Amino acid sequence: MDTFYFLTGLAVGLFLFSMYTSYVKHRWKEKNEKEKQIYQLVENSRDIIYIVQLQPEQKHIYISPALDSYLGKGIVEESLEDPYLPLKLIHPDDLDTLEKKITDQLDYSKPFIQRWRNRLGEYRWFEEYASPIYNEDGDLVELHGILRNIDEKVQLQQNLEYRSTHDALTGLYNRDYFDQLMEKYDQEINCAVGMILCDLDKLKDMNDQYGHKHGDSYIQKAAEVFLESTPLNAAVSRVGGDEFTILLTDTTLEEVESVFNQIQKHVDDHNECYPNSRLSLSMGYAFKTHSTGKMESLFIEADQRMYQHKRSKKDVYTYS
Repeated sequence: MDTFYFLTGLAVGLFLFSMYTSYVKHRWKEKNEKEKQIYQLVENSRDIIYIVQLQPEQKHIYISPALDSYLGKGIVEESLEDPYLPLKLIHPDDLDTLEKKITDQLDYSKPFIQRWRNRLGEYRWFEEYASPIYNEDGDLVELHGILRNIDEKVQLQQNLEYRSTHDALTGLYNRDYFDQLMEKYDQEINCAVGMILCDLDKLKDMNDQYGHKHGDSYIQKAAEVFLESTPLNAAVSRVGGDEFTILLTDTTLEEVESVFNQIQKHVDDHNECYPNSRLSLSMGYAFKTHSTGKMESLFIEADQRMYQHKRSKKDVYTYS
């Protein structure tokens, strides 16, 4: 009887052990399948996923292949071999952020923006989230992170910013941006300033006679003349339908007069080359040795001189 119970118990035990073994194998296989799926997901992700060890020595443990698609073939392999390669590829203005990231001086709960140089010498924009890993002593030993390319987002933002400050027809600065400059130099920055105001004569008559398309071409040609006549640091703005301003900062009276005369010369040259599409401008300029509290009076003075010119049309500055 004892033998019977022993054999029965042994059989049941073997059966249960077999069932348990099968269960463990199934779970292990299932776990491996899930790990394989996760690995494939990471490997095929468009985002860049990385693990970097910081202590006892700095090295990259893993970098997903997506990095090569953004920065160039072979960058992943080079980064695994040279843990300090990121210091060579990051934009100089973002180097401080990178150094703070690996020295535990960032708020890791927030994303941070950075630019990385690809093999063509172009900088790509990325938004990064990093998770710090600490040891028992509270030292930062690893970083696990994910970087998402945001080139399109940045480009869209830059386009919106450009449109908010530039005139759509001419590409010059618009009235809003001009007003910002006026406030900036009136209240925040004190320097020598000069302003030239220009008004296109007979634009309304041209629009009425030939149509707005012809008038737009007239405005665009005037804008080209202003850009050709002014230094790169001048802010040329279209502040009204036929009104333009040229703001010169950290300047001299001689430079303002030189730009003023240069505009006249370019108008003369244009009218000589294109007698059938002549430009006619009324202009005035003003200069102040200090901008703080003087920007409005600077504008008024230039505006008065411009309208004196427009009313007279008898002096050397007349174009018609």
